[in-house]
Amino acid sequence: MEQSATLDIETLKITQEQFILASQSLHLQRPGCDAVYPVGLYGWRKRCLYFFLLLLLVTMIVNLALTVWIIKVMNFSVDGMGNLHLNQDGIRLEGVSEFLLPLYVNEIQSRRDSLLVLRSEKNVTLNVRNDQGQLTGQLTVGPEAVEAQCQRLEVRSKDGDRLLFTANEEEVIMTTEKFTVTGSEGAVFGHSVETPLIQARASEDLKLESPTRALTMEAPRGVEVSAAKGPLKVSGRKDLQLESTEGEILFDANTIQLGSLPLGVYTASPTQASQEQAVYEVCVCPSGKIYLSPAESSSTCQAMSNICLWS
Repeated sequence: MEQSATLDIETLKITQEQFILASQSLHLQRPGCDAVYPVGLYGWRKRCLYFFLLLLLVTMIVNLALTVWIIKVMNFSVDGMGNLHLNQDGIRLEGVSEFLLPLYVNEIQSRRDSLLVLRSEKNVTLNVRNDQGQLTGQLTVGPEAVEAQCQRLEVRSKDGDRLLFTANEEEVIMTTEKFTVTGSEGAVFGHSVETPLIQARASEDLKLESPTRALTMEAPRGVEVSAAKGPLKVSGRKDLQLESTEGEILFDANTIQLGSLPLGVYTASPTQASQEQAVYEVCVCPSGKIYLSPAESSSTCQAMSNICLWS
């Protein structure tokens, strides 16, 4: 066994010598282990990484602070934001709200204990459109006028059952029991007016006037003009005509006075005759003109008939 171990050692030595010789003959060089390559970030790269991480952390903190501040200021909650509350019926706004663009809604209503106020620097316009987008109604409240554009304008009572006022292209109808005009100049109508009664307010005068044209009152069953507690005055610049085609004209009063009638005299001094004469006779010309004649024991109308020639 000793011989065998000796042979193995010798054989190993021979093999190492042959490997060394073969290596020297091929001029192979073993790589050196002196160069060391570090793994990781070092130097300016490491400083830049830490700087960006710090900047990201600061940005996150600022964003979180701004988010908390916005939530606090705008009063965000599960029901809405500030004065804006969301519920099943729609949106509820409290306080003053400003809309910079058109607002499309189905219904606008205020709370039960407050008013609904619409404000604008120029005007407030409400538009109504049909299914095709065509404008069917418009209400404009401007600084100078209130304009309504629609096919029919209706004003109803508080409960909505009674129609008070309606207007369309053909006519304007008022169904109230009384229509009162309180202006100092009264009411001016460019065309005819149909009404069952024209009455002044208590302790005030009623005046019907047409400054440049005629004033006509017509009714199929009669026209009644009465003054219960005062005089009734009818005056005209030119002729005043009372005409009845089928009936009669009746003057029923305790005293009937016809002032400024022409006086027929046959004396040289009409002033003297008028001063001395106390009773006169009423005479009528064939044309219907009425004049006065001095009353005597017999009629003097025939003697004064020359007045009929003046007309």
